[in-house]
Amino acid sequence: MTEGPVRVRVRLFAMQRELAGTRQVDLELAPGATIEAAWDALVERFPGLAPGRSAVRFARNGDYASAGASLVDGDEVAMIPPVSGGSPDDSSGRLRIIEIRGEPLGSQILAELAGRLASPDDGAVVGFLGVTRRSPGTPAPGQEAEAARHAGGRVEALEYEALPEMALRVMAAIADEIEARFGVTRLAIVHRDGEVPLGEASVAIVACAPHRDAAFEAAKYAIDETKARAPIWKAERFSDGHVWIGEPARESPRNEATPR
Repeated sequence: MTEGPVRVRVRLFAMQRELAGTRQVDLELAPGATIEAAWDALVERFPGLAPGRSAVRFARNGDYASAGASLVDGDEVAMIPPVSGGSPDDSSGRLRIIEIRGEPLGSQILAELAGRLASPDDGAVVGFLGVTRRSPGTPAPGQEAEAARHAGGRVEALEYEALPEMALRVMAAIADEIEARFGVTRLAIVHRDGEVPLGEASVAIVACAPHRDAAFEAAKYAIDETKARAPIWKAERFSDGHVWIGEPARESPRNEATPR
């Protein structure tokens, strides 16, 4: 019996979406096709995507996957360009707030999160805010010429674009790693989607723990891993255009810390 074609849906984000002029593409591939084959078919249709291959990571049905992973009919493949960089309480005392918000985080976001998380057992509450700054960051691979065009300009706002369902899963996995490495069970990771004006917060982290070292380590790990792994893309907007910022996504946790 002859196998039929493999039909997959490809989702595009950030600079890829702009280059292709669409958010999703339906492809029909040969039986046994891999994610790499889907990429090749996509580039055949949109040649402008080709230079970005070395910086692209892939996800199949919401989880990171290798380029050599096989596809079956009905799969959804997300092409992951360079990234920017709550669950209820239970009997163990764990409390997590994992969110992507489309509205401004507001000046009281750290107090809001700490008020929801902290317990009488906590001797340390560490908060971190990432805010929009005037000076530009490092352009994503393929954005160097556009960055050069805006050299010397001032950033007016940031634009964030997320793959929400996968981003939330990655952020939850980061919270699991924090619990295993640092023993911190009360944690918030809240990220913005959409436009963030100059000086406003784009991400808020709060870690609560009995001891300060664990809380500091947890907060640092949370922001570093979220920026490196969560499929959330950032563009710096100037008065006459924008530049996508970031590095190739890291698909797994860093291994510098050891469990406590």
